[in-house]
Amino acid sequence: MLWSLLKVVMFVAFVAALSFAATLLQNTQAGLRIAFAGWEFHLGPLQATIVLLVLLAVLWLLMRAVGLLVATLRFVTGDETALSRYFDRNRERKGYAALNEGLIALASGEGRLALLRAQRAEKYLGKPEITALLVAQAAEVAGDSAKATAAYKALLANDSTRFVGVRGLLKQKLAEGDRNTALKLAQKAFELRPKHTETQDILLQLQSDSADWAGARATLGAKARGGSLPKDVFRRRDAVMALQQAKGILDEGASIEAREAAIDANKKSPDLIPAAAMAARALIEKGDTKTAERILKKAYAALPHPDLAAAYAEIAPDESPTARVKRMVALLDTAPNSDESRLAHAELLIAAEDFPAARRALGDLVETTPTTRSCVIMAAIERGEGSDEAVVRGWMSRALIAPRGPQWCCDACQAIHSEWLPTCTNCHGFDTLSWRAPNEKLGPSATGAELLPLLVGSPAKGKADQADRADEAVIDLASVARSAN
Repeated sequence: MLWSLLKVVMFVAFVAALSFAATLLQNTQAGLRIAFAGWEFHLGPLQATIVLLVLLAVLWLLMRAVGLLVATLRFVTGDETALSRYFDRNRERKGYAALNEGLIALASGEGRLALLRAQRAEKYLGKPEITALLVAQAAEVAGDSAKATAAYKALLANDSTRFVGVRGLLKQKLAEGDRNTALKLAQKAFELRPKHTETQDILLQLQSDSADWAGARATLGAKARGGSLPKDVFRRRDAVMALQQAKGILDEGASIEAREAAIDANKKSPDLIPAAAMAARALIEKGDTKTAERILKKAYAALPHPDLAAAYAEIAPDESPTARVKRMVALLDTAPNSDESRLAHAELLIAAEDFPAARRALGDLVETTPTTRSCVIMAAIERGEGSDEAVVRGWMSRALIAPRGPQWCCDACQAIHSEWLPTCTNCHGFDTLSWRAPNEKLGPSATGAELLPLLVGSPAKGKADQADRADEAVIDLASVARSAN
């Protein structure tokens, strides 16, 4: 308020001063006479002052016009001038305005509008390192993959944006399903940014899919050194990769290298069942049965599994069924209360034809947690003890509809696998298989039609596969029993 009042007072004072000066000049008797080429002008003091001010203004305009003419000539010849800077600022302003509108359109999901604004920004700014990324992303949203690819390739020319360009091309190849090219791009991106977590994960997945376990282990090591992977997870995954590397070496026929790699995998993760079984078999081949027994017992105590029992049986392949029962007890006693130990013990006793002892070893397992395997074992016990055929068929009918028991199940997608694999064949998750009962269990149908072959005594038409499964289940108890026979 005070400042506004002060400005009004100053304006009034200025006008009063001008009026006073004009009055003084008007009252002055002197004047100005100008004679030129026969012309003569008489100007009073006030008129002379006004003419002088007008001349000064004309002179200033003339100098500005000359400067503009010189600047225009320099602009035409390519030199930087105030005029060129003016137009540059104007273009830059329009370019950044278009860039801003493009970003807003991209965030709104308006691909076509974002692409138009991005192209306009590229036209005005002339800085592909700034606009090419927006062009690429807008083109992807708009469905123009060719323009997106061209934009990403343009980013490769600049050191500061090369990684962004490679990463964009990598994403495109993954979307197209070209995993070979994607692997090469992922390796290049990893060279540019070895600590980039997403690039590490993508490269690791691609190397695992292509069975490049040596490269995958190197990538995993870089991931662990970067601090993005806990030590225990690193050891487990490195053991999985070492195991697969050992399998690859074994396939190539290099048994010594395979043996050492399997043993190394078991050292990294003693509870990894395939690694323990492979390491034990390598040691058995080497003649070191004591170390093999120790490895198998340690792994079996952590997680009882039929493969470990089968590997333990291979330590003495020529022993009698009775001797095998006595020797295998040392392994089974490391986990005496597990279902697997009770089932394996019963199978060993069946192989030794000690059916009453097999029944005692099995206990109430078929009542508390019945599975296909336990029901088949009971059918074999009943047949071995000379029970009526109807009793055997009854247990076989229960085997058809009973849960299958523990399987290699993916913890991510719940897919069931017949054997352990480092990656799930369904969802491609790495190290997601665990030995457990699947979430989906088999059960009887609403009509009970799957029991007809057992009730009538012969397989019905269209049910031959179920009857074959029942017949095979009786004779295929476990690898331990088979090896004993």
